[in-house]
Amino acid sequence: MARQDHNRYEKARIIGARALQVSYGAPVLVDSEQTEPILVAAEEYDAGALPFTVIRGQQ
Repeated sequence: MARQDHNRYEKARIIGARALQVSYGAPVLVDSEQTEPILVAAEEYDAGALPFTVIRGQQ
Protein backbone atom coordinates (compact mmCIF):
# COMPACT_ATOMS: atom_id res chain seq x y z
CA MET A 1 0.00 0.00 0.00
CA ALA A 2 1.64 3.23 -1.12
CA ARG A 3 1.46 6.20 1.15
CA GLN A 4 0.41 9.62 -0.07
CA ASP A 5 2.68 12.61 0.08
CA HIS A 6 1.57 14.44 3.19
CA ASN A 7 2.86 17.75 4.45
CA ARG A 8 4.34 17.87 7.93
CA TYR A 9 1.08 19.00 9.53
CA GLU A 10 -0.93 16.18 7.99
CA LYS A 11 1.74 13.67 8.96
CA ALA A 12 1.74 14.92 12.56
CA ARG A 13 -2.07 14.74 12.73
CA ILE A 14 -2.18 11.22 11.27
CA ILE A 15 0.53 9.88 13.58
CA GLY A 16 -1.03 11.60 16.59
CA ALA A 17 -4.47 10.19 15.87
CA ARG A 18 -3.05 6.71 15.38
CA ALA A 19 -0.97 6.95 18.57
CA LEU A 20 -4.15 7.76 20.49
CA GLN A 21 -5.83 4.68 19.03
CA VAL A 22 -2.85 2.49 19.96
CA SER A 23 -2.79 3.90 23.49
CA TYR A 24 -6.44 2.90 23.89
CA GLY A 25 -5.67 -0.68 22.86
CA ALA A 26 -6.10 -0.77 19.08
CA PRO A 27 -4.19 -3.61 17.44
CA VAL A 28 -0.75 -2.72 16.09
CA LEU A 29 -0.57 -3.05 12.30
CA VAL A 30 3.17 -3.77 11.97
CA ASP A 31 5.68 -5.87 13.86
CA SER A 32 7.37 -3.47 16.24
CA GLU A 33 9.60 -3.70 19.27
CA GLN A 34 8.52 -0.22 20.33
CA THR A 35 6.30 0.23 23.37
CA GLU A 36 5.54 3.95 23.09
CA PRO A 37 2.33 4.53 21.07
CA ILE A 38 3.80 7.52 19.22
CA LEU A 39 6.78 5.46 18.04
CA VAL A 40 4.54 2.56 17.03
CA ALA A 41 2.34 4.96 15.06
CA ALA A 42 5.39 6.48 13.35
CA GLU A 43 6.58 3.02 12.30
CA GLU A 44 3.13 2.20 10.95
CA TYR A 45 3.10 5.47 9.00
CA ASP A 46 6.55 4.81 7.53
CA ALA A 47 5.45 1.30 6.53
CA GLY A 48 2.36 2.68 4.77
CA ALA A 49 0.10 0.53 6.93
CA LEU A 50 -2.30 3.24 8.09
CA PRO A 51 -5.74 3.44 6.47
CA PHE A 52 -6.06 7.22 6.90
CA THR A 53 -7.15 9.45 4.03
CA VAL A 54 -6.50 13.18 3.89
CA ILE A 55 -9.15 15.27 2.17
CA ARG A 56 -7.89 18.72 1.32
CA GLY A 57 -10.22 21.66 0.84
CA GLN A 58 -10.54 23.45 -2.45
CA GLN A 59 -8.14 26.32 -2.92
